[in-house]
Amino acid sequence: MTNTKPDTNTPASDGKKAVVIGAGIVGVNVGLALLKKGYDVTILDRGEPGRGTSFGNAGGIAVSECAPIAMPGTLLNVPGWLMDPYGPLSIRWTYLPKMMPWLLRFIAASSKSRVEQISTELAAILNRVWEDYEPVIAEAGLNDAVFKKEGALGVYRSEKTRRDAEYGIDLRRRKGIKIRDITRDEIMDLEPDLAPIFPCGVIEEDWGRVLDPFKIVTGLYKHFIERGGKFQTADVTDFVYRDGQPRAAMTTSGDQITFDTLVVACGAWSKTLAKRLGSPVPLDTERGYNTTVPYHDVKLSRTIISADDSIILTPMEMGIRVGGAVELGGLIAPPNYDRAKALFAKGKEVLPKLNAEGGTEWMGFRPSMPDSKPVISKSPKHRNVFFSFGHGHLGLTMGATTGRLISDLVTGSQTPIDMTPYRINRF
Repeated sequence: MTNTKPDTNTPASDGKKAVVIGAGIVGVNVGLALLKKGYDVTILDRGEPGRGTSFGNAGGIAVSECAPIAMPGTLLNVPGWLMDPYGPLSIRWTYLPKMMPWLLRFIAASSKSRVEQISTELAAILNRVWEDYEPVIAEAGLNDAVFKKEGALGVYRSEKTRRDAEYGIDLRRRKGIKIRDITRDEIMDLEPDLAPIFPCGVIEEDWGRVLDPFKIVTGLYKHFIERGGKFQTADVTDFVYRDGQPRAAMTTSGDQITFDTLVVACGAWSKTLAKRLGSPVPLDTERGYNTTVPYHDVKLSRTIISADDSIILTPMEMGIRVGGAVELGGLIAPPNYDRAKALFAKGKEVLPKLNAEGGTEWMGFRPSMPDSKPVISKSPKHRNVFFSFGHGHLGLTMGATTGRLISDLVTGSQTPIDMTPYRINRF
């Protein structure tokens, strides 16, 4: 199983049989993009398409979120956050030794110079989101009935916390994001059911949302199948090599699924497969919690981001979803739904008419890189292997753009942006 040096001047493969591992929003978009380039595409997943993190996320098309998670001052805040079990960042202490390398890189990414660079690189993708999504939405028959683009409302509990947020807001404005300040009266005019506790806020004008993330993934998946794509339930554990290149995926059931081109796009589970393919990567998971409740008599017309509480409230088809914050605990530990309850309690302070009756709690795994940038990359080891994971909070947002970029890399086409910042071996 010796590796050969990739020839970066040739396409991925002379053949057109592509396998995409992962049937979430990123994997399905990659599959669709490769179909359009003439590939025979099979998506593999050990579960039902769209049932992972793509099922229960906050539903935001968050094109304004080019600021990384680690910002200047993060190092000073981390100890206090970790001491609060229900704060914006918590950790399962038994997982800390495994998480420490990721945390050290996360803190290193919070320097001002790194934040400025990272935000530029995230904005390069985010500034393309609507341009890349709109044709995909139209071709799949998805439209305004499921996608909304009316902006998000960020609210602050004091003028001080708004001032404290100025660097991040200014950073995003400098990257081309449209953000405008609004007053208490304007907040209440827009969302009269909010608690009258917010003296100021901002409108993030290009933010969008979906009415049901699962319906988006399954709608795109249905379009993928209708266009001739294939799906196979498979839990991939390793690869079979020929002439130094991986040519088949081995599954737990003993099958060998052959391919000419491989794309690893299985979210938080990509780390193990990337290592198998010779590319170890500092990918870990941010465990995200939320509660979705029926509307009852609450009115909410757009996404609300309460900065002081580190929560987001999204009006959806099935109700209002309240989530946010980050738990670092890996893939194995059972959920701690007390976090969902704590987030919902904060949500009731923001939107007092919220009623938990009939609600459902959920936990998902956000696949996250310590510098908040995704991996959208050729393999440095194998010319027929590509990686597409690590989108953190922005998987739904970046789905169509990631699909387009991966298809360009696979076919050797000119990409619309420089792909160097997203390479898998950047650490």
